[in-house]
Amino acid sequence: MTTGLDPDYNRLASLIWTHPAIERVREAASQPVYLVGGAIRDGLADFQVDDIDLVVEGDPVPLAATLDPEARINDRFGTVNLLVEGEPVDIATARTEIYSRPGALPEVKPGSLEDDLIRRDFTINAMAIGIGPDSELIDPLGGIADLKSGVLRVLHDKSFEDDPTRALRAARYAARFGFDLEPKTAELMMAVNLGSISRDRVENELRLIALEDNALEALRLARLWGLVDFEEERLDLAEAAIELIEVEPWRGEAPREAVILEAIFGDLESATELTAEPAGPWEGFRLARGRSPLELVLGRALGAVWLDRWQRDWRWVELEITGADLLAAGVPEGPQVGEGLDAAMEAKLNRGVSGGEGEMAIALEAAGAGKGAK
Repeated sequence: MTTGLDPDYNRLASLIWTHPAIERVREAASQPVYLVGGAIRDGLADFQVDDIDLVVEGDPVPLAATLDPEARINDRFGTVNLLVEGEPVDIATARTEIYSRPGALPEVKPGSLEDDLIRRDFTINAMAIGIGPDSELIDPLGGIADLKSGVLRVLHDKSFEDDPTRALRAARYAARFGFDLEPKTAELMMAVNLGSISRDRVENELRLIALEDNALEALRLARLWGLVDFEEERLDLAEAAIELIEVEPWRGEAPREAVILEAIFGDLESATELTAEPAGPWEGFRLARGRSPLELVLGRALGAVWLDRWQRDWRWVELEITGADLLAAGVPEGPQVGEGLDAAMEAKLNRGVSGGEGEMAIALEAAGAGKGAK
């Protein structure tokens, strides 16, 4: 049985009255302004609040322009993106939405605050509160009750049909809060068709999932619900790769979200090539050089333990000679230059040859073995 959350009203009140961006909007506004959506949910749930989404009944542009002359206006959706006290803020007109076909972007029209709340995805995101004095929480669809019960509930039977990305958001929220789908919502989930929306929209939702602390649980749920298809073992690979980039010598080598998405959905053929143990340092150097950090992390997560030596030692090895030195010594421009440098590097890594003079002798000999150095 899922354990719900105990809504923290004091924290929500503190957010409204101490957040610098909200305070500045309150000072500038000549009309009622409402905090909506994720900020209320996360404030009540005692999670970090990252998004300040505000709604006004009417045109948001005059208020936004007062706060940020460089605000970006999206006329199609009635929204304005701006910076207030250095914080990103969205101000939108209260609106209704009509979907011309399943998965289409909505057509929006101005509406009331209640209209705006009932167009949203889940009850826990369909709450609002005024940012002015004596405001009370507006919760027409039972968001508080579902927070307490620990369930995700869509607002109507065509919710996923209208916007299938809501199904991926459900996986993200369920993993973040440890919630279950309400039975009717779970039934509707079985009919979700992500094929009705563009690949870009799906990939954007997957990127948002990958940014979550509980990204792997969200992806596990998305797979369980039939939203995405990948081998279950990919979750183990992603977990191993995440652990790698949190410790030396792999710490920070690749962004966590990129590691997750590549481990789950990427083509692993190149990374798998790295799992064969090289015969020596030069062979390992040659196998690893030129590959992206992401490839190397996944190769190591797949079991290529030898890559630790590449990461700590081999990748830092440099010759004292350069291709220009070989050209000056008479090696013709072309593949012989690379052959000579490779021979010198092999000698340095495998046999401990050092010094520019020794490297040059080996490089010239190898270059001359091609078509000869003059």
